[in-house]
Amino acid sequence: MPEDRIAAAPEVRIPDPVPAGIYALEVLKVTHYTDRLFAFRTERPAEFRFRSGEFVMIGLEIEGKPLYRAYSIASPSWDEEIEFFSIKVEDGPLTSVLQHLKPGDRVLMRKKATGTLVNDALLPGKRLWMLSTGTGIAPFASLIRDPETYEKFEQVILTHSCREVAELAYGHEIVAETKANELLGEMATAQLVHVPATTREAYPTMGRITTRIEDGSLFAALGVPPFDPAHDRVMICGSMEMLRDCKALCEKAGLTEGANNRPAEFVVERAFVD
Repeated sequence: MPEDRIAAAPEVRIPDPVPAGIYALEVLKVTHYTDRLFAFRTERPAEFRFRSGEFVMIGLEIEGKPLYRAYSIASPSWDEEIEFFSIKVEDGPLTSVLQHLKPGDRVLMRKKATGTLVNDALLPGKRLWMLSTGTGIAPFASLIRDPETYEKFEQVILTHSCREVAELAYGHEIVAETKANELLGEMATAQLVHVPATTREAYPTMGRITTRIEDGSLFAALGVPPFDPAHDRVMICGSMEMLRDCKALCEKAGLTEGANNRPAEFVVERAFVD
């Protein structure tokens, strides 16, 4: 980090004692993929429980004030560590600081996990679609590493759309890791289909996910029929615009939005980072 950035950096500290309902987690590993994207792993308290696909509030105390944002947990529920995938925003209240994390630092995390991108919120079906853009792949990085996903669905299709090729690296890494996993590898290799795409830089698959759904090219490339409420289940995570448009396309196809207390054919995540 340049010296002028260090001098201008806000004061960050972990409150002592840590407030009730909050964990102070040690950062174990940080990986920078591009100048806009990074991932980090933290320790996991033995008593912390969550369902694959859920999100938590993580944060820091910056200049004397706690600041939290919703982050999907990218690691599966069985993992002994907790993983997050984040965007970097230079003037973002939280991400402008988080992007400078290093092993040994600590972050705050509220103890309750929640969210709708969970297997429980969907009815049983043949094919599970995971539609993601940018860091919206995070909850799906959790779900594709959970055996329950492959037990519940015959085919799992993960689409990940980004502006540039380098931004697809995290998805490629997680999919390769999953297919090579000693316990998950056989199921993932047989059932998981990864569909990376770009919207700006040249790549074999290009175009917005909504466009590819509307013109049918997404389905044609995979040799599967368009969304059908009898067989298809859909999870959506990305920008507000992407969520709105994909939700409309699901509803147009006859799918009904589900929730934890009312499983149905598709679910949408609404947790965002600055």
